[in-house]
Amino acid sequence: MKTSAERGREVRRKLLDAAADLIPERGWTAVSTRVLAERAGVAPGLVHYHFPSLQALLSEAALDVIRRVVAETGPLLERAETLDDGLAAMFGALDAFTGSDPVSVLFTETYLAAARDEDLRRELTALFTRFRRELVDWLRARGQETPEETASVLAAALDGMMLHRPLNPELTSAAVMTVLRRLLTRPGGDDRRAGG
Repeated sequence: MKTSAERGREVRRKLLDAAADLIPERGWTAVSTRVLAERAGVAPGLVHYHFPSLQALLSEAALDVIRRVVAETGPLLERAETLDDGLAAMFGALDAFTGSDPVSVLFTETYLAAARDEDLRRELTALFTRFRRELVDWLRARGQETPEETASVLAAALDGMMLHRPLNPELTSAAVMTVLRRLLTRPGGDDRRAGG
């Protein structure tokens, strides 16, 4: 027989899973307490028993999914021996996301919600700041001259690829990597920078 704490954790998990499914299906603002509780198979009162607000529940559910996606990048980079291998692995992993799949839509919905929710924006900022720091360390270890700036641009490119895929299905890792290789490498070993 389950303890009340175990039952409580189970209800929380059901609510978070239901929210993660409903956000991309209906849109962030169309998820109601009633619909969420119904999907989770629990009484509506349990939503506010386990979470301070519906917004807090939706934020936690979305951040859980985004954290998992971001965490998958670490092992890809650890296995990559060269800068090119790591970039190909990172951007190649995004090919699994079409832009209209549930995870891509959840990312988009979360970014939109964060524009209006300072707490969510703060959490997303912290999550992506940690990711950029890891990317900076990885780039520095591979001799990238400007790892901070490069990590910021690469993180934005990863986000952009995820957000633009529904608008441009041809935006694949192969297409992106062709451009990134040109931007990140200097032809003929020339050390001069653009404009210098």
